[in-house]
Amino acid sequence: MNVSVHYQIRGHSGNQIAASIEHGIQSGGLNPGQPLPTVRALAARLRVSPATVAAAYNELGVRGLVHGSGRRGTLVNRRPPLLTRAVFAPPAPGLRNLADGGPDPAMLPSLKPYLAQLDGVPGKYGDPENRAALVRLAARQFKSDAIGAESIAVVSGALDGVERVLQAHLRPGDAVAVEDPSYTGVLDLVAALALVAEPVAIDDWGPLAADLNRALKRGAKAFIVTPRAQNPSGAALDRKRAAELRHVLAGYPEVVLIEDDHAGPVAGAPAITLSGGRERWATVRSVSKALGPDLRVSVMAGDALTVARVQGRQSLGPRWVSHILQDLVTMMWADAKTPVLLQRAADTYAERRRALIEALAEHGIEARGRSGLNVWVPVAEEAAVVNAMTAKGWAVRAGESYRIKSAPAVRVTISTLTAEDARRFAADLADSIRPRSHAQSA
Repeated sequence: MNVSVHYQIRGHSGNQIAASIEHGIQSGGLNPGQPLPTVRALAARLRVSPATVAAAYNELGVRGLVHGSGRRGTLVNRRPPLLTRAVFAPPAPGLRNLADGGPDPAMLPSLKPYLAQLDGVPGKYGDPENRAALVRLAARQFKSDAIGAESIAVVSGALDGVERVLQAHLRPGDAVAVEDPSYTGVLDLVAALALVAEPVAIDDWGPLAADLNRALKRGAKAFIVTPRAQNPSGAALDRKRAAELRHVLAGYPEVVLIEDDHAGPVAGAPAITLSGGRERWATVRSVSKALGPDLRVSVMAGDALTVARVQGRQSLGPRWVSHILQDLVTMMWADAKTPVLLQRAADTYAERRRALIEALAEHGIEARGRSGLNVWVPVAEEAAVVNAMTAKGWAVRAGESYRIKSAPAVRVTISTLTAEDARRFAADLADSIRPRSHAQSA
Protein backbone atom coordinates (compact mmCIF):
# COMPACT_ATOMS: atom_id res chain seq x y z
CA MET A 1 0.00 0.00 0.00
CA ASN A 2 1.36 3.43 -0.99
CA VAL A 3 1.43 4.87 2.52
CA SER A 4 4.47 5.64 4.63
CA VAL A 5 5.17 2.89 7.16
CA HIS A 6 5.51 5.69 9.69
CA TYR A 7 1.91 6.85 9.28
CA GLN A 8 -1.36 4.98 8.94
CA ILE A 9 -4.57 6.65 7.77
CA ARG A 10 -7.52 6.15 10.12
CA GLY A 11 -11.21 6.98 10.31
CA HIS A 12 -14.71 5.69 9.64
CA SER A 13 -16.21 8.77 8.01
CA GLY A 14 -15.05 11.04 5.23
CA ASN A 15 -14.30 13.83 7.69
CA GLN A 16 -12.28 11.54 9.97
CA ILE A 17 -10.25 10.14 7.08
CA ALA A 18 -9.57 13.61 5.71
CA ALA A 19 -8.51 14.84 9.17
CA SER A 20 -6.18 11.86 9.58
CA ILE A 21 -4.49 12.56 6.24
CA GLU A 22 -4.18 16.25 7.07
CA HIS A 23 -2.54 15.40 10.39
CA GLY A 24 -0.16 13.07 8.58
CA ILE A 25 0.85 15.81 6.16
CA GLN A 26 1.38 18.34 8.93
CA SER A 27 3.35 15.96 11.15
CA GLY A 28 5.56 14.71 8.34
CA GLY A 29 4.18 11.17 8.31
CA LEU A 30 2.96 11.79 4.77
CA ASN A 31 5.51 13.52 2.57
CA PRO A 32 5.02 16.08 -0.21
CA GLY A 33 4.58 14.27 -3.52
CA GLN A 34 3.78 10.96 -1.83
CA PRO A 35 0.98 8.89 -3.37
CA LEU A 36 -2.01 8.00 -1.22
CA PRO A 37 -3.63 4.55 -1.37
CA THR A 38 -6.14 3.95 -4.12
CA VAL A 39 -9.72 4.62 -3.12
CA ARG A 40 -10.59 0.92 -3.22
CA ALA A 41 -7.49 -0.18 -1.30
CA LEU A 42 -8.02 2.31 1.51
CA ALA A 43 -11.75 1.58 1.64
CA ALA A 44 -11.02 -2.13 2.04
CA ARG A 45 -8.45 -1.56 4.81
CA LEU A 46 -10.68 0.86 6.76
CA ARG A 47 -13.83 -1.20 6.07
CA VAL A 48 -15.74 1.75 4.67
CA SER A 49 -17.33 2.32 1.29
CA PRO A 50 -15.25 3.61 -1.64
CA ALA A 51 -17.60 6.60 -1.75
CA THR A 52 -16.52 7.55 1.79
CA VAL A 53 -12.83 7.55 0.84
CA ALA A 54 -13.56 9.37 -2.42
CA ALA A 55 -15.39 12.08 -0.45
CA ALA A 56 -12.38 12.47 1.87
CA TYR A 57 -9.99 12.78 -1.07
CA ASN A 58 -12.30 15.26 -2.76
CA GLU A 59 -12.44 17.42 0.39
CA LEU A 60 -8.65 17.41 0.64
CA GLY A 61 -8.37 18.26 -3.05
CA VAL A 62 -10.70 21.23 -2.78
CA ARG A 63 -8.59 22.50 0.13
CA GLY A 64 -5.41 22.11 -1.90
CA LEU A 65 -3.77 19.37 0.20
CA VAL A 66 -3.77 16.67 -2.47
CA HIS A 67 -4.32 16.41 -6.19
CA GLY A 68 -5.16 13.74 -8.74
CA SER A 69 -2.32 12.78 -11.07
CA GLY A 70 -3.81 10.37 -13.60
CA ARG A 71 -2.26 6.91 -13.42
CA ARG A 72 -0.11 7.98 -10.47
CA GLY A 73 -3.27 8.29 -8.39
CA THR A 74 -3.80 10.89 -5.66
CA LEU A 75 -0.66 12.67 -4.48
CA VAL A 76 0.10 14.92 -1.52
CA ASN A 77 0.75 18.41 -2.87
CA ARG A 78 4.39 19.44 -2.84
CA ARG A 79 3.63 22.56 -0.84
CA PRO A 80 0.22 22.04 0.80
CA PRO A 81 -1.42 25.05 2.50
CA LEU A 82 -0.40 23.91 5.98
CA LEU A 83 2.34 24.94 8.37
CA THR A 84 4.91 22.27 7.53
CA ARG A 85 8.67 22.07 7.19
CA ALA A 86 10.29 24.12 4.44
CA VAL A 87 10.09 22.65 0.93
CA PHE A 88 13.63 23.79 0.20
CA ALA A 89 16.00 23.36 3.11
CA PRO A 90 18.60 26.13 3.42
CA PRO A 91 22.05 25.20 2.08
CA ALA A 92 24.41 23.64 4.56
CA PRO A 93 26.91 25.98 6.25
CA GLY A 94 29.98 26.60 4.13
CA LEU A 95 28.27 26.13 0.76
CA ARG A 96 28.22 28.98 -1.73
CA ASN A 97 24.49 29.65 -2.07
CA LEU A 98 23.47 29.76 -5.74
CA ALA A 99 20.09 28.21 -5.00
CA ASP A 100 17.85 30.83 -3.41
CA GLY A 101 16.84 32.92 -6.43
CA GLY A 102 17.14 36.24 -4.58
CA PRO A 103 18.81 39.53 -5.50
CA ASP A 104 22.30 40.56 -4.48
CA PRO A 105 21.98 42.55 -1.22
CA ALA A 106 24.72 44.85 -2.50
CA MET A 107 22.47 45.84 -5.42
CA LEU A 108 19.56 46.92 -3.21
CA PRO A 109 19.04 50.54 -2.14
CA SER A 110 19.56 51.27 1.54
CA LEU A 111 16.32 51.83 3.44
CA LYS A 112 17.88 54.05 6.11
CA PRO A 113 17.48 57.46 4.43
CA TYR A 114 13.85 56.69 3.59
CA LEU A 115 12.99 55.35 7.02
CA ALA A 116 14.30 58.64 8.45
CA GLN A 117 11.76 60.52 6.33
CA LEU A 118 8.70 58.72 7.71
CA ASP A 119 6.58 61.15 9.73
CA GLY A 120 5.96 58.64 12.52
CA VAL A 121 2.20 59.26 12.57
CA PRO A 122 0.44 55.89 12.77
CA GLY A 123 -2.17 55.07 10.17
CA LYS A 124 -5.76 54.49 11.21
CA TYR A 125 -8.95 52.83 10.13
CA GLY A 126 -10.70 54.93 7.56
CA ASP A 127 -7.54 55.96 5.71
CA PRO A 128 -7.65 55.21 1.98
CA GLU A 129 -6.36 51.68 1.40
CA ASN A 130 -3.89 52.70 -1.29
CA ARG A 131 -1.56 55.68 -1.11
CA ALA A 132 -2.51 58.04 -3.92
CA ALA A 133 1.11 58.99 -4.60
CA LEU A 134 2.09 55.33 -5.03
CA VAL A 135 -0.81 54.71 -7.39
CA ARG A 136 0.18 57.76 -9.49
CA LEU A 137 3.78 56.57 -9.77
CA ALA A 138 2.64 53.05 -10.64
CA ALA A 139 0.28 54.38 -13.31
CA ARG A 140 3.12 56.39 -14.84
CA GLN A 141 5.32 53.29 -14.99
CA PHE A 142 2.62 51.10 -16.49
CA LYS A 143 1.70 53.69 -19.12
CA SER A 144 5.33 54.10 -20.15
CA ASP A 145 5.33 50.35 -20.88
CA ALA A 146 2.06 50.48 -22.89
CA ILE A 147 0.11 48.79 -20.09
CA GLY A 148 -3.33 50.15 -19.26
CA ALA A 149 -3.40 51.93 -15.91
CA GLU A 150 -6.99 53.02 -15.42
CA SER A 151 -7.49 50.52 -12.57
CA ILE A 152 -4.69 49.77 -10.07
CA ALA A 153 -4.52 47.76 -6.87
CA VAL A 154 -1.74 47.40 -4.28
CA VAL A 155 -1.08 43.84 -3.12
CA SER A 156 1.48 42.01 -0.96
CA GLY A 157 3.93 40.64 -3.50
CA ALA A 158 3.63 39.23 -6.99
CA LEU A 159 2.35 35.81 -5.93
CA ASP A 160 -0.30 37.43 -3.73
CA GLY A 161 -1.53 39.31 -6.79
CA VAL A 162 -1.57 36.15 -8.93
CA GLU A 163 -3.52 34.30 -6.25
CA ARG A 164 -6.10 37.05 -5.91
CA VAL A 165 -6.74 37.18 -9.65
CA LEU A 166 -7.11 33.41 -9.86
CA GLN A 167 -9.55 33.42 -6.97
CA ALA A 168 -11.47 36.29 -8.52
CA HIS A 169 -12.23 34.37 -11.71
CA LEU A 170 -11.61 30.61 -11.32
CA ARG A 171 -13.07 27.79 -9.25
CA PRO A 172 -11.62 24.47 -8.01
CA GLY A 173 -11.10 22.09 -10.89
CA ASP A 174 -10.53 24.79 -13.49
CA ALA A 175 -7.40 24.48 -15.64
CA VAL A 176 -4.67 27.13 -15.79
CA ALA A 177 -2.07 27.37 -18.55
CA VAL A 178 1.37 27.72 -16.95
CA GLU A 179 4.88 27.91 -18.34
CA ASP A 180 6.89 24.67 -18.25
CA PRO A 181 9.28 24.95 -16.49
CA SER A 182 7.56 27.39 -14.16
CA TYR A 183 8.21 29.12 -10.85
CA THR A 184 7.60 26.66 -8.02
CA GLY A 185 5.44 29.19 -6.19
CA VAL A 186 3.04 29.34 -9.14
CA LEU A 187 2.81 25.56 -9.42
CA ASP A 188 2.29 25.20 -5.67
CA LEU A 189 -0.31 27.95 -5.64
CA VAL A 190 -2.25 26.41 -8.51
CA ALA A 191 -2.30 23.09 -6.66
CA ALA A 192 -3.27 24.73 -3.34
CA LEU A 193 -6.24 26.41 -5.02
CA ALA A 194 -7.33 23.00 -6.36
CA LEU A 195 -6.76 24.18 -9.92
CA VAL A 196 -5.21 22.05 -12.67
CA ALA A 197 -1.91 23.12 -14.22
CA GLU A 198 -1.83 22.78 -18.01
CA PRO A 199 1.84 23.03 -19.08
CA VAL A 200 2.96 25.25 -21.94
CA ALA A 201 6.44 24.63 -23.33
CA ILE A 202 8.82 27.60 -23.43
CA ASP A 203 12.11 28.55 -25.03
CA ASP A 204 14.38 31.58 -24.54
CA TRP A 205 11.67 33.90 -25.89
CA GLY A 206 8.86 32.64 -23.70
CA PRO A 207 5.85 30.35 -24.22
CA LEU A 208 5.50 28.64 -27.59
CA ALA A 209 2.40 29.91 -29.37
CA ALA A 210 1.37 26.50 -30.72
CA ASP A 211 1.59 24.91 -27.28
CA LEU A 212 -0.38 27.76 -25.71
CA ASN A 213 -3.06 27.19 -28.33
CA ARG A 214 -3.15 23.49 -27.41
CA ALA A 215 -3.51 24.32 -23.69
CA LEU A 216 -6.32 26.79 -24.33
CA LYS A 217 -8.08 24.31 -26.62
CA ARG A 218 -8.02 21.85 -23.72
CA GLY A 219 -10.05 24.34 -21.70
CA ALA A 220 -7.58 26.40 -19.68
CA LYS A 221 -9.45 29.38 -18.27
CA ALA A 222 -6.40 31.47 -17.37
CA PHE A 223 -2.84 31.90 -18.61
CA ILE A 224 0.00 32.91 -16.28
CA VAL A 225 2.99 34.30 -18.16
CA THR A 226 6.27 35.85 -17.02
CA PRO A 227 7.11 38.49 -19.67
CA ARG A 228 10.76 38.78 -18.55
CA ALA A 229 13.11 37.26 -15.96
CA GLN A 230 11.20 33.98 -16.19
CA ASN A 231 12.01 31.82 -13.20
CA PRO A 232 13.77 29.39 -13.59
CA SER A 233 14.77 29.67 -17.28
CA GLY A 234 15.53 33.39 -17.68
CA ALA A 235 13.26 33.58 -20.74
CA ALA A 236 12.01 36.97 -21.92
CA LEU A 237 9.41 37.84 -24.53
CA ASP A 238 10.51 39.60 -27.69
CA ARG A 239 8.11 41.46 -29.95
CA LYS A 240 7.84 38.61 -32.46
CA ARG A 241 6.88 36.04 -29.83
CA ALA A 242 4.53 38.51 -28.16
CA ALA A 243 2.71 39.05 -31.47
CA GLU A 244 2.36 35.28 -31.93
CA LEU A 245 0.94 34.86 -28.41
CA ARG A 246 -1.47 37.77 -28.84
CA HIS A 247 -2.75 36.13 -32.03
CA VAL A 248 -3.46 32.90 -30.15
CA LEU A 249 -5.07 34.69 -27.21
CA ALA A 250 -7.34 36.65 -29.55
CA GLY A 251 -9.13 33.39 -30.29
CA TYR A 252 -9.93 32.93 -26.60
CA PRO A 253 -11.32 36.28 -25.40
CA GLU A 254 -12.75 34.76 -22.21
CA VAL A 255 -9.35 33.53 -20.93
CA VAL A 256 -7.91 35.52 -18.02
CA LEU A 257 -4.38 36.77 -18.74
CA ILE A 258 -2.07 37.17 -15.73
CA GLU A 259 1.37 38.73 -16.28
CA ASP A 260 3.87 38.18 -13.46
CA ASP A 261 6.50 40.92 -13.88
CA HIS A 262 8.22 40.07 -10.61
CA ALA A 263 11.67 41.47 -11.47
CA GLY A 264 10.53 44.67 -13.16
CA PRO A 265 13.31 47.13 -13.96
CA VAL A 266 16.20 44.86 -12.93
CA ALA A 267 15.15 42.06 -15.30
CA GLY A 268 17.58 43.16 -18.00
CA ALA A 269 14.94 43.03 -20.73
CA PRO A 270 12.28 45.49 -21.87
CA ALA A 271 8.72 45.28 -20.58
CA ILE A 272 6.47 43.66 -23.19
CA THR A 273 2.80 43.07 -22.51
CA LEU A 274 0.15 40.81 -24.01
CA SER A 275 -2.67 42.70 -22.28
CA GLY A 276 -3.74 45.09 -25.03
CA GLY A 277 -7.38 44.55 -25.94
CA ARG A 278 -7.95 41.77 -23.41
CA GLU A 279 -11.29 41.66 -21.61
CA ARG A 280 -9.93 40.11 -18.40
CA TRP A 281 -6.30 40.68 -17.51
CA ALA A 282 -3.87 41.76 -14.81
CA THR A 283 -0.19 42.73 -14.79
CA VAL A 284 1.50 42.39 -11.40
CA ARG A 285 4.79 44.22 -10.80
CA SER A 286 6.70 43.50 -7.60
CA VAL A 287 9.44 45.56 -5.94
CA SER A 288 11.04 42.56 -4.19
CA LYS A 289 13.87 41.95 -6.67
CA ALA A 290 14.55 45.63 -7.31
CA LEU A 291 14.13 47.31 -3.91
CA GLY A 292 14.23 44.44 -1.42
CA PRO A 293 12.41 41.16 -0.61
CA ASP A 294 11.10 42.47 2.71
CA LEU A 295 9.14 45.26 1.01
CA ARG A 296 6.02 43.18 0.48
CA VAL A 297 4.50 45.53 -2.07
CA SER A 298 3.35 44.90 -5.62
CA VAL A 299 1.22 47.06 -7.86
CA MET A 300 -1.36 45.50 -10.13
CA ALA A 301 -2.90 47.02 -13.24
CA GLY A 302 -5.88 45.29 -14.79
CA ASP A 303 -9.34 45.58 -16.21
CA ALA A 304 -11.85 47.34 -13.97
CA LEU A 305 -13.79 44.20 -12.97
CA THR A 306 -10.70 42.17 -12.09
CA VAL A 307 -9.20 44.95 -9.97
CA ALA A 308 -12.56 45.59 -8.28
CA ARG A 309 -12.88 41.90 -7.36
CA VAL A 310 -9.31 41.79 -6.04
CA GLN A 311 -9.78 44.90 -3.91
CA GLY A 312 -13.18 43.76 -2.72
CA ARG A 313 -11.84 40.44 -1.47
CA GLN A 314 -8.79 42.18 0.01
CA SER A 315 -11.08 44.48 1.99
CA LEU A 316 -12.58 41.45 3.75
CA GLY A 317 -9.19 40.10 4.83
CA PRO A 318 -6.00 42.13 5.38
CA ARG A 319 -7.85 45.31 4.30
CA TRP A 320 -4.72 47.00 2.95
CA VAL A 321 -0.97 46.64 2.46
CA SER A 322 0.91 48.44 5.25
CA HIS A 323 0.95 52.18 4.61
CA ILE A 324 4.47 52.28 6.02
CA LEU A 325 5.62 49.94 3.26
CA GLN A 326 3.64 51.86 0.66
CA ASP A 327 5.23 55.13 1.81
CA LEU A 328 8.72 53.64 1.65
CA VAL A 329 8.20 52.40 -1.90
CA THR A 330 6.71 55.74 -2.91
CA MET A 331 9.75 57.62 -1.60
CA MET A 332 12.15 55.24 -3.28
CA TRP A 333 10.37 55.40 -6.63
CA ALA A 334 10.20 59.17 -6.47
CA ASP A 335 13.91 59.54 -5.68
CA ALA A 336 15.92 60.61 -8.73
CA LYS A 337 18.79 58.34 -7.63
CA THR A 338 16.71 55.15 -7.76
CA PRO A 339 16.60 54.67 -11.57
CA VAL A 340 20.39 54.91 -11.66
CA LEU A 341 20.72 52.25 -8.96
CA LEU A 342 18.22 49.97 -10.67
CA GLN A 343 19.98 50.28 -14.02
CA ARG A 344 23.27 49.44 -12.32
CA ALA A 345 21.67 46.33 -10.84
CA ALA A 346 20.18 45.30 -14.20
CA ASP A 347 23.56 45.75 -15.93
CA THR A 348 25.38 43.83 -13.19
CA TYR A 349 22.98 40.89 -13.36
CA ALA A 350 23.22 40.87 -17.16
CA GLU A 351 27.01 40.72 -17.00
CA ARG A 352 26.90 37.91 -14.42
CA ARG A 353 24.45 35.89 -16.54
CA ARG A 354 26.63 36.38 -19.57
CA ALA A 355 29.80 35.43 -17.69
CA LEU A 356 28.34 32.15 -16.49
CA ILE A 357 26.79 31.18 -19.83
CA GLU A 358 30.06 31.90 -21.63
CA ALA A 359 32.11 30.04 -19.03
CA LEU A 360 29.84 27.01 -19.34
CA ALA A 361 30.01 27.18 -23.15
CA GLU A 362 33.79 26.93 -22.95
CA HIS A 363 33.25 23.51 -21.39
CA GLY A 364 30.65 22.52 -23.98
CA ILE A 365 27.74 22.95 -21.55
CA GLU A 366 24.51 24.49 -22.85
CA ALA A 367 22.79 27.04 -20.61
CA ARG A 368 19.84 29.43 -20.89
CA GLY A 369 19.26 32.84 -19.34
CA ARG A 370 18.25 35.87 -21.41
CA SER A 371 17.12 37.87 -18.39
CA GLY A 372 16.62 37.85 -14.63
CA LEU A 373 18.58 36.33 -11.77
CA ASN A 374 18.87 32.69 -12.85
CA VAL A 375 20.51 30.48 -15.44
CA TRP A 376 18.93 27.16 -16.42
CA VAL A 377 21.37 24.34 -17.22
CA PRO A 378 20.03 21.13 -18.83
CA VAL A 379 21.53 17.98 -17.29
CA ALA A 380 20.92 14.26 -17.60
CA GLU A 381 20.42 13.58 -13.87
CA GLU A 382 19.52 16.44 -11.55
CA ALA A 383 20.12 14.76 -8.21
CA ALA A 384 23.54 13.47 -9.21
CA VAL A 385 24.65 16.92 -10.37
CA VAL A 386 23.28 18.68 -7.28
CA ASN A 387 25.05 16.21 -5.00
CA ALA A 388 28.32 16.46 -6.92
CA MET A 389 28.25 20.25 -6.82
CA THR A 390 27.46 20.16 -3.09
CA ALA A 391 30.59 18.10 -2.59
CA LYS A 392 32.52 20.82 -4.44
CA GLY A 393 31.07 23.58 -2.24
CA TRP A 394 28.23 24.90 -4.42
CA ALA A 395 24.50 24.88 -3.64
CA VAL A 396 22.29 24.79 -6.76
CA ARG A 397 18.63 23.92 -7.15
CA ALA A 398 17.39 20.75 -8.86
CA GLY A 399 14.91 21.52 -11.59
CA GLU A 400 12.38 18.81 -10.71
CA SER A 401 10.14 21.09 -8.65
CA TYR A 402 9.90 23.59 -11.56
CA ARG A 403 9.02 21.07 -14.25
CA ILE A 404 5.87 19.33 -15.42
CA LYS A 405 6.88 17.75 -18.72
CA SER A 406 10.07 19.63 -19.60
CA ALA A 407 13.52 18.02 -19.50
CA PRO A 408 15.79 17.82 -16.42
CA ALA A 409 17.99 20.78 -15.52
CA VAL A 410 19.47 22.63 -12.58
CA ARG A 411 18.84 26.27 -11.71
CA VAL A 412 21.77 28.49 -10.82
CA THR A 413 21.17 31.90 -9.21
CA ILE A 414 23.72 34.34 -10.64
CA SER A 415 22.90 37.43 -8.58
CA THR A 416 26.12 37.26 -6.51
CA LEU A 417 28.28 35.28 -8.95
CA THR A 418 31.31 37.23 -10.18
CA ALA A 419 33.11 36.43 -13.44
CA GLU A 420 35.91 34.69 -11.53
CA ASP A 421 33.37 32.67 -9.56
CA ALA A 422 31.62 31.75 -12.82
CA ARG A 423 34.81 30.25 -14.27
CA ARG A 424 35.38 28.13 -11.15
CA PHE A 425 31.75 27.08 -11.07
CA ALA A 426 31.77 26.09 -14.75
CA ALA A 427 34.89 23.99 -14.29
CA ASP A 428 33.38 22.24 -11.28
CA LEU A 429 30.11 21.60 -13.10
CA ALA A 430 31.93 20.19 -16.10
CA ASP A 431 33.88 17.92 -13.76
CA SER A 432 30.63 16.83 -12.09
CA ILE A 433 29.02 15.91 -15.40
CA ARG A 434 31.91 14.24 -17.21
CA PRO A 435 32.64 11.26 -14.94
CA ARG A 436 29.10 9.98 -15.46
CA SER A 437 29.25 10.45 -19.24
CA HIS A 438 32.62 8.63 -19.32
CA ALA A 439 31.21 5.79 -17.28
CA GLN A 440 28.30 5.39 -19.68
CA SER A 441 30.59 5.30 -22.71
CA ALA A 442 32.99 2.76 -21.17
